[in-house]
Amino acid sequence: MADQKDIVNEPPAGGRKKLIIIVVAALVLLTGTAAAVYFFLASEEQAAGGETVAEDVVEQEDPVYHALAPAFVVNLPPGGPAKMLQIAIEVMTRTPTVIETLKANDPMIRHHLLNLLEEQQGADLLTVEGKERLQMALHDLLAERLVELKEPGSIQGVFFTQFVMQ
Repeated sequence: MADQKDIVNEPPAGGRKKLIIIVVAALVLLTGTAAAVYFFLASEEQAAGGETVAEDVVEQEDPVYHALAPAFVVNLPPGGPAKMLQIAIEVMTRTPTVIETLKANDPMIRHHLLNLLEEQQGADLLTVEGKERLQMALHDLLAERLVELKEPGSIQGVFFTQFVMQ
């Protein structure tokens, strides 16, 4: 029979195993967290060319809208369901200098937009897809003109605030 001394001094059978499992789990968790933090910070620096992405987000301006007024009125090509298009356009940007560039170059911008609008087929503009294609074409045209004018900012959106075909 075992002595009472031997029974009292022996640690419980599962106690050491549980302690080892807890310590190993804690080390794995800490190592994983440290690795995740390292990779996250390293990828931020690479994405921003040495600067953190978080700084870029803080510096981003609120959206600014600019109406290209007055509304555009153009004749559409013959043979379609409509002969005339009246459209009011607003652009959205987060860079205030873009608005200043658009204002300073309004005659040139309006000229190019009028040429693009006059080329549109009335039947295409009756569908949502056709209006979305026109929206993208206007966005691309404005982006090209801003590049020509050496404007560092960009236009995030082009919106129709009035769209009438007759």
